[in-house]
Amino acid sequence: MRRDGWCAIAGCVLVTFALATIWAARATVPRHLYVSELGAQGAPTEHWFMGALLAIVAGGALIAWAGRSVRAEVRWLAAWTPSVSLWVACALFLFASQVTCTAGCPLPYGPSFNWQDFWHTLAAVIAFVATCFAMLQAAFARRHRLIAILSAASCILVGGIAATGGLLALFRFQTILGSWLELVATTIGIVWVVVYGAALARTALARGDEPASSSQSALIASA
Repeated sequence: MRRDGWCAIAGCVLVTFALATIWAARATVPRHLYVSELGAQGAPTEHWFMGALLAIVAGGALIAWAGRSVRAEVRWLAAWTPSVSLWVACALFLFASQVTCTAGCPLPYGPSFNWQDFWHTLAAVIAFVATCFAMLQAAFARRHRLIAILSAASCILVGGIAATGGLLALFRFQTILGSWLELVATTIGIVWVVVYGAALARTALARGDEPASSSQSALIASA
């Protein structure tokens, strides 16, 4: 339906704004740091980071709503829809925006352990996993070859890059490289959400007043 198309467009605008805000905030920091450190308590970019996460939450939720009838065609991926995975990720990002890490964002283990950093890190990690799973589901929910390939590639890239950056941080090895890997993984994940939302918007607006079930079942087939 046309209304779903406009929801997807609004979501794309919000998520694009979030990505621009994250990069703008990162550009103001002269040292290397992980993305979550932008929102650390007392950091100059704390409110920038919070605003970016809230924009991701709102935009991602709108895009998920627009694609709520999309379902993977592979049984083990079809237990729930990509929209549910995105909503889970949005809920966790909302939590992470309010429970930010402490100054310096110490790893939540060892002598520096504290519950605030633990819950923030846990929420962020699970949100990334949920987003990757939504990518994988969406890759098997479409008939358009190019979009399917892009979703699968995004899933692999985000998962691999984020995991590598996380391991480097965990072992405190090559943390400069790790911080950039995390930023790249974050960027790819956000760009995928925008592309997915744009494809939903194009399909919904092109089909106008057709029933939502028919327009969304053909998600991106006409994109």
